[in-house]
Parts: sequence; C-alpha cells; structure tokens
Amino acid sequence: MSAAPVEWPHDERPLTALADEIMERHPGYHVEIIGGQLLVTPSPDAQHSFVLTDLTVPFIAAGLHGQKTKVGQNIGIWLPDGAEDFATPDLCVVDADIDDHHIERNCYDPAVFLLVLEVTSSNWKTDLQTKVTAYANAKVPVYVIVDRKHNRLHVLTDPAQDDYAVHRVHAPGEVVTLPDSIGAHVTLDVAEILKAGRQKAE
Repeated sequence: MSAAPVEWPHDERPLTALADEIMERHPGYHVEIIGGQLLVTPSPDAQHSFVLTDLTVPFIAAGLHGQKTKVGQNIGIWLPDGAEDFATPDLCVVDADIDDHHIERNCYDPAVFLLVLEVTSSNWKTDLQTKVTAYANAKVPVYVIVDRKHNRLHVLTDPAQDDYAVHRVHAPGEVVTLPDSIGAHVTLDVAEILKAGRQKAE
C-alpha cells in the first residue's frame, strides 16, 4: 500500500478536518498535507524504526540534543506552500527554543529546523520528489533521505525555490559528513544505515 494523495474541495470541508478524521479512525497512519494534497501513508515496517534509532545515536553523540539544539522524531513542520500545509519528518534537528515557535496543530515554524530526515517506505516517491520541493520552499538548510528503495543516501543542501541547489547521492561504502550548519560534526556510514533499514525477506 502506498501513500495516497486525496484532494477535497476547500469550500466543502477543510483538509485539516479530514486529516484529523483519518488519524482518529486509522491509528498509526501517517497524515500530512503538502501542496494542497492530503497524503496518507500506512504504518512503516520495523526496519524503518530501527534506522531511525541507529541514526539518532550519532546526532546525540555529537551533542546535538542539548541546550542549543534538540533531536526529535515526528515533529510537525508548518509549510509555506499552502494555508493548511504541514509535514512530519521522520527525524529532525531543531533549535532548543522550538516551543517559542509553535504555530498550530502541533506544528512549528520551519525557521527552527536545521535538518530534516526521511526514511523511505511505500511512499518513497513522496520523499524523493514532493518533499524536496516542500522542504526547499520552507528553507530547511539540510534534507537527508535514507533511500531504501534504491539503496542510497541523499544529502540536499542550499535550499532555493522548489529545489535544493546541491543534491549529493551516496552509496554503500561511503562515510558522509553532514554540513556544519546543523551545529556539530556528524558522520554517517551509508552501508550501516542501509543495512539497518533492509527489509526482511518474506
């Protein structure tokens, strides 16, 4: 089952109301509004969660979960592309004063996000295409994608309109150093990350 974009006429019902209804009726489903479309994604597999746990370790070891910045999962980011647009990245590094930048619906000003990271599941096209545009327009400095579909790690930097000026793709065997703009020196072993996210054979 893949991410399902749903369009609902705004003069009949707000998308946010429909999003709330879906989350209430289908616990565990991931609901976002990007580019005026409602995106609904089923619960990810266990390996998706394991990747996030493994990724949290180097960020915390680098001191990014402290007084100046925090590391978190599934924190809502308000997107500037539409009146109801928001996303909930799998992992992020944010300014520690994030509570002072709450907008609404448990979403926060994109200005406090130093890095967002997505781990692909059935919605891999959304992470590799739709969210590139969304996060670039929100001016998030660094966007990292753990691409389990194609066995790659993407690091996107220098946001511009609708895209990132720099998009580097890394393969297993590489060790990637993330930009210092996130607030610390963080290196990621591509092979180890992708190994943690490998789906088990059925």
